[in-house]
Amino acid sequence: MRQFRLARNIALGIKNLLLHKLRSVLTMLGVVFGVGSVIAMLSVGEGASQEALERIRMLGSNNIIITSMKPVEEEAGSGGRMLRLSVYGLLYDDEQRIRETFPAVDRTVPVKILRKEGRLHDQTLELRMVATVADWADLVQRPIIAGRTLIERDIKDRANVVVLTEYGARRLLATQSSIGQTLKLGPDYFEVVGIVKNETGPAGGVQTPDQEVDAYVPLSLARERFGDINRRRTAGSEESERVELHQMIVQLKSTDDVERVAAGIEAMLKRFHKKLDYKMSIPLALLREAEATKRRFNIVLGSIAGISLLVGGIGIMNIMLASVTERTREIGIRRAIGAKRKQIVMQFLIETVVLSTIGGLIGVGIGVIIPWLITYFANMPTVVRLYSLVLSVGISMGVGIVFGLYPAIRAAALDPIVALRHE
Repeated sequence: MRQFRLARNIALGIKNLLLHKLRSVLTMLGVVFGVGSVIAMLSVGEGASQEALERIRMLGSNNIIITSMKPVEEEAGSGGRMLRLSVYGLLYDDEQRIRETFPAVDRTVPVKILRKEGRLHDQTLELRMVATVADWADLVQRPIIAGRTLIERDIKDRANVVVLTEYGARRLLATQSSIGQTLKLGPDYFEVVGIVKNETGPAGGVQTPDQEVDAYVPLSLARERFGDINRRRTAGSEESERVELHQMIVQLKSTDDVERVAAGIEAMLKRFHKKLDYKMSIPLALLREAEATKRRFNIVLGSIAGISLLVGGIGIMNIMLASVTERTREIGIRRAIGAKRKQIVMQFLIETVVLSTIGGLIGVGIGVIIPWLITYFANMPTVVRLYSLVLSVGISMGVGIVFGLYPAIRAAALDPIVALRHE
């Protein structure tokens, strides 16, 4: 019986709203735009956050990345000298000390970077030679287009082998059939054993040696053939730098040890480095910071979009108050023939909830379409979460109840005799 009465009240409420179609549609617009903006803004924020978090995760949450950095005082004092040698950065001994001191360290991956001219067939190109070890391919995974990456035997035998990135290979007119061809790097010749896909540097300020024209060679060979000094000529001067290692990736056995070991490594480096010639990046800390920023960002976006829902709720209250005034005589007649106050309240509440719910459902449709359009035309990642759809519809229904309650109570409070006299 109650279900039948509720269904009848809902049908009556919809009938009353259809008597003023334009007014009902205009009333719903505030809720429609409010719900649509909530979903769209949250999806854009979620998409951007997911992309940033995924890029940070690619670095490994149990990794510590240490990069050589030219001290500020040497940067300031380098101008105007015809010939000078800068000595800074990570040392081979640093890697050994880290491996031997901290049992929680699983492995370390050292990286040395040199600038060399590459020649393949008749094509020449300035390449960034990245000298590293076989474990690099495990820690910084790159899809293999052709051939293979560096292996342990290459490092042990100091093999003259090179792995090119896709962009560099194309610039040198290298193809999959170029595997086994000879590439000249500086004065030496290397066998091309693989081509790997390019990857852009991750978000959060952490950069890995993976530029468009990188060439990967065994660290043992580069150390023996090219040494540790890089020379760079500019107009009227020559600058030389002595850097043993440009970067080191320290992988730990567990993420639980990351922050403790990072503090220990920093203390050790401060002891053996008299100047600040390195910087540390901890992907786990960046990940936590990014997740906290994501939560704050979603709260801000939700609050801004929630204002639209508030405006929509005020619009519903305004229209329902006007409706009470228009239907005063109708209310008086219903009360005179035995309708109770709670039935009058229920009638008006049903009308406001129907308005806000329909507006919410339309808003959900718009909120799903907008992110799709953004992804399609702007190529921006967007993620529509189920919780945002459910939450938006629930809030829109809540707005209808909250802002429709006062007009409903005011309608029920009318004196039947006064209401019947109303013209």
